Amino acid sequence: MSTSSETDAGTEQSTAGAVAGGDFEPRLVAFVCNWCTYAGADLAGTSRLKYASNVRVFRVPCSGRIDPLFLVKAFERGADGILVSGCHPGDCHYAEGNYYARRRFAIFRELMQFLGIEQERLQFSWISAAEGAKWADTINNLTAQIRALGPFEGYKSLVEASQGPT
Repeated sequence: MSTSSETDAGTEQSTAGAVAGGDFEPRLVAFVCNWCTYAGADLAGTSRLKYASNVRVFRVPCSGRIDPLFLVKAFERGADGILVSGCHPGDCHYAEGNYYARRRFAIFRELMQFLGIEQERLQFSWISAAEGAKWADTINNLTAQIRALGPFEGYKSLVEASQGPT
């Protein structure tokens, strides 16, 4: 039976080997608006557009409902990159939700530096229900960008910080 430290060491070695060999496949998380971006992602799928399959999509009623803590928790749990996406300004189903999201995003980007997370690991975009091709391009571009950055190792310090003093 292997211990936790042996398992962690094995995971680190396999990740390092995958990066060195060019096999690193980033773990992406997307928090998307139900009314626009999720429908755009669905359109991309039904249109059989090719895009990276390494993204875990979380559908929320509105991008304005995305708490910055969701983003911190995603990084803490091993996400290499995050996409936050909602309706175009002026097209929000809830009138102003995307404006709230944009303000939270600007503030969170400043907090990322404090947390030791590269700002390139978080992307914010507007994707409507009719923009399936834009969804595919956004996911492919984010995947390439995160692949170039390499795996996010800062989650280990985030986990330690969230557990408090021992």
